[in-house]
Amino acid sequence: MKKITTYQNKKVLVLGLAKSGVSAAKLLHDLGALVTVNDGKPFEENPQAQDLLALGIKVICGSHPIELLDEDFSMMVKNPGIPYSHPLVQKAQEKGLPIITEVELAYQISEALMIAITGTNGKTTTTTMIANILNAGMTDHKAYLSGNIGYPASTVAKKAEKDDCLVMEVSSFQLMGVKQFHPKVAVLTNLYEAHLDYHGSWEAYVAAKWQVQQNMTTDDFLILNWNQKEIQELAQNTQATVVPFSTREVVDGAYLYQGTLYYKDAAILAADELGVPGAHNIENALAAIAAAALWGIDYQVIANALRTFSGVKHRTQYVGKIDEVAFYNDSKATNILATQKALEGFDPHKLILLCGGLDRGNDFDALIPSLKGVKAVVLFGQTKHKLEDAARKAGIPEISFAENAEEAAALAFELSQKGDTILLSPANASWDKYRNFEVRGDRYIAAVEQLSEKKGSSQ
Repeated sequence: MKKITTYQNKKVLVLGLAKSGVSAAKLLHDLGALVTVNDGKPFEENPQAQDLLALGIKVICGSHPIELLDEDFSMMVKNPGIPYSHPLVQKAQEKGLPIITEVELAYQISEALMIAITGTNGKTTTTTMIANILNAGMTDHKAYLSGNIGYPASTVAKKAEKDDCLVMEVSSFQLMGVKQFHPKVAVLTNLYEAHLDYHGSWEAYVAAKWQVQQNMTTDDFLILNWNQKEIQELAQNTQATVVPFSTREVVDGAYLYQGTLYYKDAAILAADELGVPGAHNIENALAAIAAAALWGIDYQVIANALRTFSGVKHRTQYVGKIDEVAFYNDSKATNILATQKALEGFDPHKLILLCGGLDRGNDFDALIPSLKGVKAVVLFGQTKHKLEDAARKAGIPEISFAENAEEAAALAFELSQKGDTILLSPANASWDKYRNFEVRGDRYIAAVEQLSEKKGSSQ
């Protein structure tokens, strides 16, 4: 960790806690800043705020008083999820107060170089792939997962040493608050419409993502999805050295050709050797291959790591088999696009899809082409009847209903035959029945385990 003096005796406001806010507050306190934390949750219900107060950090909880900014703060560190339309953030902007996110702090103190991964879909899988490959090939040093993947970047940056690597997933929310942030390698997995309620427009969303490369130079490498024309156009406006990846054409980077994944002229591994299914995971793997190759990892090490990669929890995660019926958990599929991507990886005629969740007012007509040929669906949640309509239009012969994902798993197993696959890929947020998609996925996994135990005890 670099011992910077930038914040010594400076007043800094940390707005919003969660993991990143706590990490930022502790780091700034260690750096000698005079930290004030403001969080909406009441103090008596806020163990994180209580812990920070015990460290001597000033804590204001339960509301966001505008008069807080009457103090002479030098900077605001904003939780990424808090929109710029928030009154306290707007007031800070009016006062000309610099507003950053916690990943900017991580960059400022990090001795290690960074690989930053952003995009609409595939960020977590690609980030995890890259870290796994690097850790397989780096004998004396380590690649650390960090950022939006659940490990606060500023905490991880404290322990990373000079020859380590921070493999950092960064969201559009985080990237809106970077100033000096400068990865050595950056990856843009893809761009699709998302978070427009936060950003206000497609253009603003793309601009936020594109900030990943704003400080990069010709000595740095920007890995881009060449399947998308929008990204090809963006590539004309960067100082970084562009390294494309594509599943559609041979490019001067990573590409799929006749069923094999290549980097430059070197064959890395066959697509059907990947440890995770789906065309989207071929794209993720190509991005990971490019990043690892640029980091100097041996091609054979890259291939072996990708063969044994079993996925990320809740993202087309292989759960297990019961009587030759395979179960997959894709609870992270909280929108139609994510479920479409997941469906591409399976034979529809042997697939039973579990789907449903929070009703956000949309229909599911866009999902109909991906549903065609699917053997059966088990629907649950607020959207089950909307999904029923889409399933009937797709011609799915078997449509069943369940109360939740756990019940859906048991019902799907009753409908299955040997050789079938049961896939939880909800295409909806989980909040009608579960606190988050992780809980939904964990309950599904537990239900599969119970089925397995029940089956074993009955034999």
